[in-house]
Amino acid sequence: MSTYDLNRPANAGSLPGVFGLFVSTFSAWNDARTTRTALSKLSDRELDDIGLCRGDIDTIASRV
Repeated sequence: MSTYDLNRPANAGSLPGVFGLFVSTFSAWNDARTTRTALSKLSDRELDDIGLCRGDIDTIASRV
């Protein structure tokens, strides 16, 4: 099993730094996409139960 440590400081201009930036950017995008999809599947009543409305979904997803 191999792992990739994302807690290392990124070296500007080095391949591992560029790769780490790509991985973290992709991960953030995927987290936002997953959150947006999950919230979009909820009914208006369910969103109201957790204190959200349809207009809040993009704002919440961009914070992830």
